[in-house]
Amino acid sequence: MKALARRNWTPAERAIVWRGLTGRFALAIEPLVGMVFMAALTWGIVYRAQHVPSDATLIKIAWIFALGAIAFAGYFVAVLVAPVAAYLQTFRPIYIVDGYVRYREPDERSRTDGCGYAAVLFADHSAAHEWEWLGSKPLPNVTLPALVEFSLYAGIHKIDGRSTGLLPEGELPLLAIGIATRHGRRADL
Repeated sequence: MKALARRNWTPAERAIVWRGLTGRFALAIEPLVGMVFMAALTWGIVYRAQHVPSDATLIKIAWIFALGAIAFAGYFVAVLVAPVAAYLQTFRPIYIVDGYVRYREPDERSRTDGCGYAAVLFADHSAAHEWEWLGSKPLPNVTLPALVEFSLYAGIHKIDGRSTGLLPEGELPLLAIGIATRHGRRADL
């Protein structure tokens, strides 16, 4: 991959991923508040049990709130892992290959919601990288010549200068709220 043509993410592309991260952080405020609240309850119970002799039995229930704080901390981390990883990937290059795009049907290793695989091929037809494609229609087995821009983490950004929709065109709404319902589609259908 070191010999491939590459470019950096543009500020507009990075801003789209940043907007998605801030939207996910807006969702992560709930577990953050829960974690702080449960930790404060735990600390308050332990503090009171140490300073008020008649309340020494309270320490026996402090672990319940400590477990709640740990559970909320895990929830907080789980909500933010994927968008933070995606944002960090914007500091890695986007590769450019003048070669081929190969689509192929799902196989026995495919996920249940997978509809096949898309790969970027070099001019000699060796694979640069392949990603599983998710969707409802199975991909055909076809190889097309193309100038491709891709990142290892995210997938194919552009084919022959046209966006694949990996990154939404234009500006995302505030905190990325409503992104799933753009273009007349609803994610919950």
